[in-house]
Amino acid sequence: MKHVKGRLDESILVCVYYGQNGERLIRRGHKLATLLDCPLYVLTVDSKPLDAFDAEKSGYIEQWKELTDELDVEEFFIKDNEKRPIHKVITEVATNYNITQIIVGQSAQSRWEEITKGSFLNVLLKEVPFVDFHIVSVKHPSDDELIDIFEKGVRAYLIKENGHYKIAFTCPKTAFIEGIFFKEIGTDFDNGIFKFNFDNKMQEVNITEALVTDPDRIPPACRLENE
Repeated sequence: MKHVKGRLDESILVCVYYGQNGERLIRRGHKLATLLDCPLYVLTVDSKPLDAFDAEKSGYIEQWKELTDELDVEEFFIKDNEKRPIHKVITEVATNYNITQIIVGQSAQSRWEEITKGSFLNVLLKEVPFVDFHIVSVKHPSDDELIDIFEKGVRAYLIKENGHYKIAFTCPKTAFIEGIFFKEIGTDFDNGIFKFNFDNKMQEVNITEALVTDPDRIPPACRLENE
C-alpha cells in the first residue's frame, strides 16, 4: 500500500467490473480525489478465480493495474473467486478503509448496473449509510459519450398536485409513490432521476426542478389521482 495522502476525512472507492468504462471510472475517481486531496481506492469483484479469467478480462485487469500505478492509487483490490454477494464485498472494503464516497458505473454491458436496482441499492444504503454514492451513467447517443454523475441516493416520494407529479422528501399525508432520488451534481435545483419498484421491476422517471418530466413512464396501475 502506498503512503496515504492529504485529507483523512474523505476517501474514495471506484468499483469497476468489465469493459472500457473501467478506465473512465478510475480517471473520474482520480479527478475527484485530486480535487479533495484524499486517498483513492479501486475495487473489482469476480466470482471466478484470477487464473480462470478469459484473455479480454485479464487484459482489462492489467490495464487497470498499470493505470492505478500511474495515478498513484492507494490500493487496487482484486477480489477474485468471490462467492459473497457484491454488496457484502463493497461494504467490507468501505468499512475497513473508511470510505466516504463510492463511484460505480451504470451501462447496459456492466454488471455494476445492478447497483441502481432497488433491492441492491437499498441494501447498500442500509449497510453503508455513511457513504455517498456517485452513479456514473455512460451512454452513447450519436457515438458521443455522455457522462452524468449523481449524488447519493436518498429516500423520496412522488405526489400529485394540480395534475403534475412532483417530488417530496418527507412522507406525505396524501397518496404517494416511494422510491430513491438521485440528484445531479452541480445543481441547486431538484434535478435528477427518481427510481421506484413496481411489480418487481425497477421504474425510472426524470426530475427537473422537482417535477416529473416524463409521467408517461409511470405504469398506469401505479399512477396517482389528485386529492
